Amino acid sequence: MTQLLEGVTPLPHLGIIRVEGDDAASFLHAQLTQDFAALGLSQARLAAFCTAKGRMQASFVGFKRSHTDILLVMSRDILAPTLKRLTMFVLRAKAKLRDATAEFELFGLAGAAAGNVAPGAGEPWTKTDVDAASVVSLYPADGQPRSLWVAPAGSAAPAGPRLSLERWQWGEVRSGIATVTAPVVEAFVPQMLNYESVDGVSFKKGCYPGQEVVARSQFRGTLKRRAYPAHSQSPLQAGQEVFHASDPQQPCGLVAQAAAAPAGGWDAIVSIQIAAAQEGRLTSGGPEGPALSLEVLPYPLLADV
Repeated sequence: MTQLLEGVTPLPHLGIIRVEGDDAASFLHAQLTQDFAALGLSQARLAAFCTAKGRMQASFVGFKRSHTDILLVMSRDILAPTLKRLTMFVLRAKAKLRDATAEFELFGLAGAAAGNVAPGAGEPWTKTDVDAASVVSLYPADGQPRSLWVAPAGSAAPAGPRLSLERWQWGEVRSGIATVTAPVVEAFVPQMLNYESVDGVSFKKGCYPGQEVVARSQFRGTLKRRAYPAHSQSPLQAGQEVFHASDPQQPCGLVAQAAAAPAGGWDAIVSIQIAAAQEGRLTSGGPEGPALSLEVLPYPLLADV
């Protein structure tokens, strides 16, 4: 598997919200699940934008180009409504938000290409500047390093063999970290996608929309669902319901993200009831749908650390 995730590919399915101004960091700090007030120039943040009920309406990889200029990389299909909602909260803050997708080149780097472009890259959610480009280290996929490469529009593409977008999207799934897209907007609180276990939630920062629900899920034992890697021989897609044999009348979870597997079938990240993950037959799309098998998470859950 791992030898197939190697190279460089443009990422047209992603977009960029740019937040500029003296209050850019403090504004995002008050809106997202991660600590942007303490964000350094050599760091990045995985973060979610939640509703008042703690449901994720978007997710981002954010980093600073300067102390007053922050980029949020997210799914392009929900960028416009997310930008509109975030802008509603600016009020008197000295921060301006806009869709800056056309202002930047955005590539994914996988395998040796990631190390060759940014030899000094570190752990996930670190940022390395290479000339005018920002290179953000992501969680690996099957042991293969991965990075986001973001540079001003017109910059030459990073060096490396061509990787297909389909392979990159498969690597996103194999990393075990789902990106919120249109089919799953408001479907999950962050812990249902394991965001607290991959540095997507800070429990030490101040309030943000949905913070009470997120904290209660973490500290009062109310969390009933978790995300797991899964595989099926039949096509899977985000938003597809998952069923368990013990209760075929109602779904036990949802597919959060999916991609065709190079070796055949489909790999996915599914968020399902913890009890349903323990044993019993799982199917996708309906109680009589194709079988779905769970796999081992590529990272430990916070409760297990």
